[in-house]
Amino acid sequence: MPTIDVDYLELQRLLNVNLNGDMEKLDDILAYVKAEVKGFDEKEGSASIEMKDTNRPDLWSAEGLSRALRGYLGQEKGIKAYSAGKSVLEVNVNANLFGIRPYICCAAVKDIHLSDGIIKGIMHLQDKLDQTHGRSRQKTSIGIYNLDLIKPPIEYTAVKPSDVRFVPLGFDEKMGLDEILEKHPKGQEYGHIVKKNSLYPMLYDSEGKTLSFPPIINSNDLGKITEESRNLLVEVTGTLHKTVLNTLNLVTLALIDRGGKSYSTTIHYPKGSKYTENTIVTPDFSNRRFELNVKDTNRLLGLKLSAEQISDALMTAGLDVEKVAADCLTVLVPCYRVDVMHQVDIIEDVAIAYGYNNIEPLWRELPTTGKAKPDQRLIDVARDLMVGLGYQEVLNTTLTNQDALFQKMQVPPTKIVELSNPKVITMNCLRNWLLPSLMEFLSINQSVEFPQKIFELGKVTLLDETKETRTRDEDWLAAITAHPNASFSEIKSTLDSFMANFGVEWQIKETAHPSFIEGRVGKVIAGGVEVGVVGEVNPAVLEAWKLENPTAAFEINFCAILSYKK
Repeated sequence: MPTIDVDYLELQRLLNVNLNGDMEKLDDILAYVKAEVKGFDEKEGSASIEMKDTNRPDLWSAEGLSRALRGYLGQEKGIKAYSAGKSVLEVNVNANLFGIRPYICCAAVKDIHLSDGIIKGIMHLQDKLDQTHGRSRQKTSIGIYNLDLIKPPIEYTAVKPSDVRFVPLGFDEKMGLDEILEKHPKGQEYGHIVKKNSLYPMLYDSEGKTLSFPPIINSNDLGKITEESRNLLVEVTGTLHKTVLNTLNLVTLALIDRGGKSYSTTIHYPKGSKYTENTIVTPDFSNRRFELNVKDTNRLLGLKLSAEQISDALMTAGLDVEKVAADCLTVLVPCYRVDVMHQVDIIEDVAIAYGYNNIEPLWRELPTTGKAKPDQRLIDVARDLMVGLGYQEVLNTTLTNQDALFQKMQVPPTKIVELSNPKVITMNCLRNWLLPSLMEFLSINQSVEFPQKIFELGKVTLLDETKETRTRDEDWLAAITAHPNASFSEIKSTLDSFMANFGVEWQIKETAHPSFIEGRVGKVIAGGVEVGVVGEVNPAVLEAWKLENPTAAFEINFCAILSYKK
């Protein structure tokens, strides 16, 4: 869950509420946007606020929080109107950027008065958006500059790394692009985003002065904001235009809420290129329209609200209602509410504004009796047996990544279930075996005293074209022993004891498996069917996971074992 740090006094001022240091009162207010206070630094005057809703990046600043909460506090209703003045800046985009980092959106914000606290808040919002909404700058990254030092038009282009040298933010000497990736902290952290390309994205003004090397670092000349800065340029580059525009809107609106006046920027994409439009104007603060069915709203909430009551609730939640009919409403959703994608999202706002505590619970009249699945008893027995054999149970997530499943385990890639829109790049698919999860667990717990003996009895997800869902989940069991004397004999003895106590006759046959040492690995046979593998882990696998101790492991299809017992 995102956690943001805000200036407590600034938030209190923006909310126009006197909290008097009462964190419980602040908690009650934050509940309207599914957030809560996680900590308060009285010395710094900073409150840490955890967001329970990860889809509301508009809340990740004091400005966004106050904007969302004013309606619930009865201070204002409906959408707060925002506008951008006529275009004052032009940006030319080079065709070579397509396929590298093709999109850019910009806005000018003038006549703003900054303080150290406001700058820190904007930088915090920038960092949160870069890390989460922008997928650690891969999808979007934000740059803010002193507009008075920039001579338009701006050129967004692609260059050879050896052709450019400039002074990056925080340094005092010129560096080449590859040198920045090697020596600058931001280059070390985000360099992998651009290293795969032969050309790197760059931003210049008309005099050839460097604005930034996106998504890595701003220049020290134009990319430094101080309390004396009055006119700013906000730019966002990235790989998806809609996300780039949404990110620009969020940052620009926060600056407007601080007293700045926004002006548009005209972006020129190369004619005859792969871009869908040749010229766009940003930012775009236009609202979106949704149709909300009154009957569906009441059905989902279990209420009997009239169209007028629903309209009033939506206005409290910071939305506008353009048209009200007895059975349907036309709802206007502001540009910063990027989380709203369906009428169900709007119905949730109705529920929050109405008040969950005002909804009377309806208890089921039918008696129900719950019990564990028949196989659960055997699963519990298996866990008890592994604990009795000296192994500690761990619980890992079923989400992982292909590098862990295949490359680090030295096995060739196979078809797996991948996520279409992963929130975290290290969790972009579902695991199809357990050992990689246990190896990762060992790699991040090397400070714990050895020997380490761990096991997991958990779910794996396999492709199955015979099912309508095209996948099936199975329970598998895997165990690892890691210490200076770990061996094939030890892990085979563990598996033999488990099978004997579980009442399963089994045998082992010689096999080859790239994750294990040749000659010290065997396939597990039960009921004439291959159900798993046991052996000493290949040193190449240990090196990939940065493990120093010898390691032995087994993994079996527990569902197949249960079928054998039946």
